[in-house]
Amino acid sequence: MKQYGKVILVGAGPGDPDLLTVKAAKAIAAAEVIVYDRLVSPEILAMAPQGAARINVGKQPKQHPVPQGEINQLLVRLAKSGRNVVRLKGGDPFIFGRGSEEALELQSHGIDYSVIPGITSAQGCAASLRVPLTHRGLATSVRYVTGHCREDRDLDLDWSGLADAQTTLVIYMGLANISEISTKLMKAGREPSTPVLAVNNATQANERRLK
Repeated sequence: MKQYGKVILVGAGPGDPDLLTVKAAKAIAAAEVIVYDRLVSPEILAMAPQGAARINVGKQPKQHPVPQGEINQLLVRLAKSGRNVVRLKGGDPFIFGRGSEEALELQSHGIDYSVIPGITSAQGCAASLRVPLTHRGLATSVRYVTGHCREDRDLDLDWSGLADAQTTLVIYMGLANISEISTKLMKAGREPSTPVLAVNNATQANERRLK
């Protein structure tokens, strides 16, 4: 039987290389191929071996040069070629990272894979800005939601549930639809005076924040 390589789905965290897990750093340092997303910082990519192939499959809003289906097939082809592949994703692979779709594709082809979690951007923002996601007596729960839907479809979120005043909302990739999101939240009962914080490039030297 032909020996396949292995794919490791690795969370690169929010950007600061010091926030990588030790396990993630070891996987990157041993990779033969790195398949990476747009939000993976250059400092983290620099940790890969000099001879490792680097393949950029990054996406931007309304611009997906490498569709998800092609990324799935690419991982399968690379593993079948016998190479050890690191699929490097910003944040955590299983939080809005499409890691589950890639895992299912690998599994369907009988390819060995593992998952290394990463600090998701919500946690990175909270730590960098010293703004807790929960606080006893004020915020008793936290919800992570996506700010855009697959193939740019209309947002279909649980607006009434998201309007709960004791829930901290973390909205990923919400800039393009922020007007719709804020309007629907207020219509569902969220107070217009609710504090809001927008963060870009959290934990990195070029971090930007808007209150």
